Amino acid sequence: MIKVITQCPTRVDISISGALDADMMREGLDELFAKVEGITDGRMLYTITDIAMPTLGAIGVEMEKLPKLFGLLGKISKCAVLADAAWVRKVAAFEGALLPGMTIKSFDMSDRDAAESWLAEA
Repeated sequence: MIKVITQCPTRVDISISGALDADMMREGLDELFAKVEGITDGRMLYTITDIAMPTLGAIGVEMEKLPKLFGLLGKISKCAVLADAAWVRKVAAFEGALLPGMTIKSFDMSDRDAAESWLAEA
């Protein structure tokens, strides 16, 4: 399941849990792209719980939308990742080191207040 919520004009929150299929991925990404339209220097809180390997169809949809995903780099400057799995937090930290223009910092689920504070910093 993917949920995308606009918190304010410059902040979008995404929640992902369980296994994702192609339809869920397509709907979630399309909703994300719509909600970040017009944002610059935005913030994102990305919560990932009980994650399961996405289906091949879901991965295919993500690859198909990769150009638009790279377009987020100009819109979102900070992304806090809350995850219950240590490997997800490690992947997020690695991606943060690779993506220009976006700072990604990962947090354990119990550190939500720290993630919120970090996102609020200028």
